[in-house]
This record gives sequence, C-alpha cells and structure tokens, in this order.
Amino acid sequence: MSEISLRPFAWGDVPAITAIYKHYCETSTATFDLEAPGPTYIAEKFGHMLEAGHPVVIAERGGELIGYAYASTYRPRPAYRFTCEDSIYLRADATGMGLGRTLLAELIAQSQAFGFKQMIAVITAESAASIALHEKFGFHTVGRHEALGLKFDKWLDVVHMQKAL
Repeated sequence: MSEISLRPFAWGDVPAITAIYKHYCETSTATFDLEAPGPTYIAEKFGHMLEAGHPVVIAERGGELIGYAYASTYRPRPAYRFTCEDSIYLRADATGMGLGRTLLAELIAQSQAFGFKQMIAVITAESAASIALHEKFGFHTVGRHEALGLKFDKWLDVVHMQKAL
C-alpha cells in the first residue's frame, strides 16, 4: 500500500471532492444534504475558503485523492471570526485506516496557525466513530439537539462538540 501524503487543495481536486461528498449525500447521515451538489458549487465553496485563507487539507495515496478536511468560519457574523467548524470526508475505501486522525491532527495545527481560537464539530449523533475521533483530540460535548434533521425517513439528533485551540 502506498504511503499517505497531505497537501493543500488544488483546483484539480474538485471532481474527486465532488464524488466523495456525493457518496455521503446518497448513503450517509454524515451530511444533511439530501442531494449532492455539483462541481460548480464545490468549486465555489472551496474558493471562498481559499480566499479567506482557511485550512483545507487533501490526503492522497498513490497520487489519488482519498480524503479531505477543512475548517471554516462557524457562522458568517464577524463575532464568530475566531471560531471554526471542522469537516472531514474520506473516500469509502479509505476508512478505518487512521486517515481521519491524520487529517484532524493537521487541520487542528493549521487552524491554530491561522488564528482560530475555538473549533466546533457538528456531528450526527449516530456517528459514533466521528464522536470518538473528536474525543481523542480533546473535544468535549457541549450540546445535543434532538430530532434536528430528517434524512432517509429518520429523525436525527445532532451533537455539538468543542475544542479550544
């Protein structure tokens, strides 16, 4: 198996990111998007993060994008400018090998360097692996919203976790 490397986002990553995110939209409650956005939306979203200088980390193995993570402003109002929300998505065949840990560690480091002071994780309550990952990095649960979203005909709770950076 090839070694995993991390690098910054490049515009050529948009198709692979779009495909990975589409998988989660169609098969998972990790995102509350019911329909997968296309490459134009993804490019615009990542363009805004690049413009702001926010951390975007790409994981590759053998030259193929197998995961990505980013931290961007938690809310758009100026008072939130020092608080970010993290997101991590892995290609379906790249789960269970510690890649989430690798991406989150790098994302935290880059978020601190950027000047973020707090990181928020917004996680579907049934995503035990994601909650456990964040706990390993010192996140603590600050709240749980019951039946906040409806996907796949199922009401889903959402857990908010927080870490001071």
